Amino acid sequence: MTDAAMPEEPKPSKKIANQYERGYDYTQYWNDRDYENAAEQIAIRRLLGTRRFRHAADIGGGFGRLCLLLSEYADKVTLAEPALSQLEAAKNVLKDTDVEQIQMQADRLLFDDGSLDLITMVRVMHHIPEPSEEFAEISRVLAEGGVAIIEVANYGHFVNRMKHKRAKKPLPIEPVNIRSDNPDEPDAIAFVNHNIDTVLGQLREAGLVLDEKLSVSNLRSQKLKKVLPEKVMLAIEKATQKLLARKNFGPSIFLKLKKA
Repeated sequence: MTDAAMPEEPKPSKKIANQYERGYDYTQYWNDRDYENAAEQIAIRRLLGTRRFRHAADIGGGFGRLCLLLSEYADKVTLAEPALSQLEAAKNVLKDTDVEQIQMQADRLLFDDGSLDLITMVRVMHHIPEPSEEFAEISRVLAEGGVAIIEVANYGHFVNRMKHKRAKKPLPIEPVNIRSDNPDEPDAIAFVNHNIDTVLGQLREAGLVLDEKLSVSNLRSQKLKKVLPEKVMLAIEKATQKLLARKNFGPSIFLKLKKA
């Protein structure tokens, strides 16, 4: 492992972001989620196109699921992950690669100002009810002309939007807690869905503006998985990601951002 460029004496984080240390094997989460994984890779490839980058970082990248993909686009890739258990799992996934693995969390990124020209943060926002500090850090370390891809768990997806329409209630602008259990730990990891327009406003305040948007995992359904071959689902996914983004259709919205 090599050292990344780090600012002098970074301030300690005020947030606890390593709840995945608590005996949870995130690698097992991706069993039977080949469609979702492939759909996200389709989105990232579309958003990156043919560009080549100097230094990419996957923020909150877990066990390095997307780092191999980023290595196709960047000369240097850093996995930035707060949980040591995930970094330990990444050793297997990323063995025989030069991807560096460093413990850090999104509200205190250990990179110099403007030192990254590609940043991804995927499946992290649903753990961050109030992301202003994280967005400010991403803006700080992103180089002029660089690209940030942030995935947002979308409360206003098609099914929820129809439910609110039938109930004649507006979609909430604040994050919505979607936990299905009552955790024992007072600092248990958050699970929220966001209003996309609210998130875009928070990004603008941090100096990040929207360049492109995709609706991802549009066919995320156990029923559909049972009746449609994965190849068919992914063909539909690829054809609809841009089209359905106009209405924030899917459960996962990918935002391609640049500095204002």
